[in-house]
Formats: sequence, C-alpha cells, structure tokens
Amino acid sequence: MPCARLLRPFDDGLQSLEPVVPPKHLAPYPGGADRGRLDRGDRPERQQLHQSPPQRRWCKKGGRANAIGISCGGRTTKINALVDVLGRPLRFVLTPGNTSDVKGADLLIGKTVGMERVIADRGYDANRNWAALREQGTIPVIPGRRNRKCPIQYDARRSKNRWRGEAMFCRLKDSRRIATRYDKLARNFLSAVSLAAAVAFWA
Repeated sequence: MPCARLLRPFDDGLQSLEPVVPPKHLAPYPGGADRGRLDRGDRPERQQLHQSPPQRRWCKKGGRANAIGISCGGRTTKINALVDVLGRPLRFVLTPGNTSDVKGADLLIGKTVGMERVIADRGYDANRNWAALREQGTIPVIPGRRNRKCPIQYDARRSKNRWRGEAMFCRLKDSRRIATRYDKLARNFLSAVSLAAAVAFWA
C-alpha cells in the first residue's frame, strides 16, 4: 500500500530507548535493585519487599500522658471531679478508662483538707480512703462495696446528695468536645474540661 511505504522511513529512523537503571545493578540480584540494597544493609524508607513489623518501637506522641485506657466502652478516659455543696467543680483529675476509681480518689483526697464531709460513690470505697479522710478530720460518706466482708456504717440520708455531682457531669457533657473526646493529649483535654466548667458554673 502507498501509505505503508510512506511510513516505513519514519520507523527506520527511530532510536531505541536507553534503560533507566543500568543493567549492572540488576544482574547480580534476581530480586531487583531493592533486593541488592537490602542485602548490602541499605534499607529503603518507603519500600518493603515483604510485610514485617516496624524496625523501631513506635509510640504515640505524649506517651502515657494521653490518659486513655481500654474499658468496656472502648478507649475512654475517666474524669474524676471534686465538687462543693452546690455541685460546682473545684478540681479535675484524669485517669485512663481501665483504671479503678480508687486511684482517682487518691489524687483528690489531698484537696479535701478542711472539709467537714466527703460524699462519694460506691466505687471510691477503700480502707485507705477511709483512713486518710478520718486522719485529716473529714467524715467519709461512702457506701460500702457489695463484696465487703464487714459492712460499714455511713449516713444514707446525706449519701443521696451524690446527685449533685452526677448533675455536674451531665451539664459538663453538654459540650460535644467533652462528651466525645477529640483531643489527643491529656493536658489538652483537661484544659477543655476546665474551660467548659468555668463557663458553665463559674462565669
């Protein structure tokens, strides 16, 4: 065909493409250039020839300062609070979700010096908490745990005032940022909790 004869000179004039990687790097290593670098100890940063765990131990920024623990509700954070007789928060302490409430009480008992009574939930019942409160002259109003061998005596009528603390948490979690934690670090989340409490109760 005439058209085929016209195209033939253009085909004859084309030059062959040179290889991007010189053949000398591919010949000794059947796995390719990356396999050659791995055998020499030169690890590529973004290419892995096979699945494997990270070569260095990885941890989140902040380490254990995140105050996040795996509990029944997933990855959660407990907000332990100390409130006054009107239900206004005085102090907050963050603990991971899988931490016992007794540990949160240990961090708050030091701020109850000078208080006449301390009303707390059943989860804060521990012998050391009772001893620490009585030592500083505070009357503990804490219901005993169900698994206590020797039942303890407490003021059941005053214990009903725990609803003020529960109402404080309900008011505090009206803020979406507090109810659903978006902050990565505990210090940022605690700052958000303190700011929400200041606006809701002290503004």
